[in-house]
Order: sequence, then C-alpha cells, then structure tokens
Amino acid sequence: MNEAIVHAVEGFVSTPWVYLALFGIAMLDGFFPVVPSETLVITLGVFAATQADPALGLVIVVAALGAFAGDHISYALGRRSGARIRERLRKGSRAHRVYERVGRMLAERGGLVLVAARYIPGGRTAATLTTGATGFPRRSFTRYDAVAAVSWAVYSACLGYAGGTAFEETPLYGVALGLALAFTITLVHEGVRGVRLRLRARASALGEPGSDRVQAAEPGGQRC
Repeated sequence: MNEAIVHAVEGFVSTPWVYLALFGIAMLDGFFPVVPSETLVITLGVFAATQADPALGLVIVVAALGAFAGDHISYALGRRSGARIRERLRKGSRAHRVYERVGRMLAERGGLVLVAARYIPGGRTAATLTTGATGFPRRSFTRYDAVAAVSWAVYSACLGYAGGTAFEETPLYGVALGLALAFTITLVHEGVRGVRLRLRARASALGEPGSDRVQAAEPGGQRC
C-alpha cells in the first residue's frame, strides 16, 4: 500500500505539472486558508532529496511566487471589502480573535507582522486582509510580502528536504518528519507568544512600579 502511494506520487512529482499545481495551491492558500500549501511544499522538498525531480530550487521559486500572488489577492479583497468581512466574523470566534490580534499587531509593528504571520496557520490571511482593509501602503506591503513569501518557501522546502535526507529509502517517513518539525516549531512559537501575552497582560493589570511618580514628575502630571 505504502509503496503504491510512493510510486504514484513519484510519477506525479517528476512531471512539469507539479509546478503548476504547486503555484495554484500556494496562491489559493493566500486567501483561502483551508488549502494545505505547507504540506505540499514539504512533500516536494522530501522528494527533491530522494530523487532528481522535482528540483528544490524550482520548488522554492514557484511556491514563493504562488504565495506572493495569493497574498496580493487577499490584500486586494481587504481593500475592497475588509469592513464587510470583519462584520461577518462572529464575535468570540477564533477567526475574529485572529483578525483583531493581527490588527493590533499591524498598528504596533507595521509590515514586519506580515513576515511573522505567514508562518501562522490562518494568520497570513488575517494579516493580508487586515493590511488591505486598514489602507496599508501597497508598495510597502509588496516589499514586506516578498520577504515573507520567499522566507516561507525556503523554510518549508528545506524542512521537507531535511526529512527526505533522513529517510531516503522511505519518503513517507520523510514527509511525516517534515510535517512534525513544522508543527513543533509552530507549537513552540505559539506557546512562547502566549506566555509573553499573559505576562504582558498581568503587568498591565498590576501596573508598573513608580508609574505614579513618573506621572507626577511630568509637566501637567500633578495630582489634584
């Protein structure tokens, strides 16, 4: 069974059609986040390590171009109908929380959020839609998104390549390893971010020591 699956996949990835499929899926994932583009890029990275086709460099280039195109479609959707999309999100839902969080991050850190959000499932679409809806300059968006798309493609393909190198004789194990690495890295990142947010919220609730003294020292900060 496993050998039949491997042979079928090998037959497909050795044809030029795989690059067209990769571009389309990476593009769709930019504005339709249920499409598993990382899984495909990691899988192709595995087979790039175990056989001559597909070429790792082409996988990276095509995945980056597809992601770049999809992000710009999402940005355009945000510019046109971002307010209506936000109104349709049910308050308290995960999508609404992601949307609100990305909006705050964009206000605080600007375009760097686009780079970080590309590695968060669902976050990339929220980031690009919010960026468009808030009127973030298109030129700046393009510059940051290029960095995000290229770095994401290199990251995903190299994870797969590492898995394929470790399991040259059993590519399915390589795919599993690549996906496990991606999941673990995302989980650790989200865990660290969650801890930082809780610490920040706790610090805000308690108030910083000496804040009253700073206020009193500032012009117009005297208490009544």
